[in-house]
Amino acid sequence: MAKAKTARAAYRCTECGWQTSKWVGRCGECQTWGTIIEGSSATPARVVSAGPVSAPARPIGKVDVRSAKTRPTGLDELDRVLGGGIVPGAVLLLAGEPGIGKSTLLLEVAALASTPEGARPGETDGADGAAGTGERRPVLYVTGEESAEQVRLRADRIGAITDDLYLAAETELSAVLGHVDAVEPKLMVVDSIQTIGTSEVDGAPGGVTQIREVAANLIRVAKERGITVVLVGHVTKEGAIAGPRLLEHLVDVVLYFEGDRHSRLRMIRAVKNRYGPTDELGCFDLSEVGIVGVSDPSGLFLTRRDEPVPGTCITVTLEGRRPLVAEIQALVAKSFLPSPRRASSGLDNSRVAMVLAVLAQRCKISMHEQDVYVSTVGGVRLSETSVDLALALAVAGSTVEQSLSSSLIAVGEVGLAGEVRVVPGVQRRLAEATRLGFRYAVVPRGSLELGSGSPLKRADPQLMSYEGMKVMEVDSLTQALQVAFTAP
Repeated sequence: MAKAKTARAAYRCTECGWQTSKWVGRCGECQTWGTIIEGSSATPARVVSAGPVSAPARPIGKVDVRSAKTRPTGLDELDRVLGGGIVPGAVLLLAGEPGIGKSTLLLEVAALASTPEGARPGETDGADGAAGTGERRPVLYVTGEESAEQVRLRADRIGAITDDLYLAAETELSAVLGHVDAVEPKLMVVDSIQTIGTSEVDGAPGGVTQIREVAANLIRVAKERGITVVLVGHVTKEGAIAGPRLLEHLVDVVLYFEGDRHSRLRMIRAVKNRYGPTDELGCFDLSEVGIVGVSDPSGLFLTRRDEPVPGTCITVTLEGRRPLVAEIQALVAKSFLPSPRRASSGLDNSRVAMVLAVLAQRCKISMHEQDVYVSTVGGVRLSETSVDLALALAVAGSTVEQSLSSSLIAVGEVGLAGEVRVVPGVQRRLAEATRLGFRYAVVPRGSLELGSGSPLKRADPQLMSYEGMKVMEVDSLTQALQVAFTAP
């Protein structure tokens, strides 16, 4: 008699539930690595009966929100990104490349948060060593990557020594929770979550199962005791946060710490924020003595020179609600290779290739036998489409060896048909450029509309005046090249 076929075991993804007949390293549905486990293909649904509740349901109007108000961290640029400060019970995830300065930033935040109001880290007043007039605010800094002595050396260098800043070097979750019971902190920093593990589940620290278990326990403790928890996360070589995607869904705030390690400028932005905006940018200056906020970073992205140079153009980009004046540089040189090089730094490669194609096809500026190098100044990364026009003018100026006026800025999106499209926030951009002393601007037509009480004055159909700045409106990239290179 033929054998009866047994039910074939299937493999499924723990993240999205996708199933396959054989094991694979990467989920075919959510593209997550290391989440495929062996399990039955037909898992019956479990019936869960009603149980006791932790707290009775209340009308939404009677919920007390005083405990969820933000508290400033002491770093204005970080508070700007967070929407005012940290919230008790919130869990934040800070990710960034190795060596970018995550530990330095969080050690500075921990020192400021542990200092009573009215005092600075390192200041003492009175016999009890307390400074200021605020209440005691203990902070727990858990390091799993370094020893306590190494963190102390960094704290001495940046001046982050306070009496209420407690340091623990642990890699076991149970030990971390024991320190929480002993210190009772208001803020806890875990550097990093990939180094913390628990013996309750299988796998090495940093694995998908371990990260999920550690994060779930830390989030539970944060919500129950009203502790603000900051988790440091590693990133992959593609720039994404390492570990399961579920981690980003569980936390309340996801922050990215960016910057060129060869530059002192660092930027922090929020990609998820349940308590504030996600379109703000914070700028910091990282040095040997610590990290400080930069309230006016526009000058960091410009090159000071006596005479204009071909291949440079100034633009104004919006990072959230903050306008930033930045400089784009281009170099077009004769190529000795069969395939000319196209290199970019700080700009999107696809946008650069598109602008070069539009210049060649619509403006008849040929570069098929020339290398093209484009870059931004100061290590800033410009991803907004409003920088297309400045990029085109910089490349065209380097090609024809003609410089633009040092008092001119260009803002606009370039389309495939050669048109220049309107971008949002033009008046805010022009106001920032006027503050920095620029006198001419090339913008898309229709960006500035006249209205009652408007400061705009139209001198001719193509020229307008905005608070002393001459604004030239253009319809196409060809027209923009004509008016930009003829401006005084």
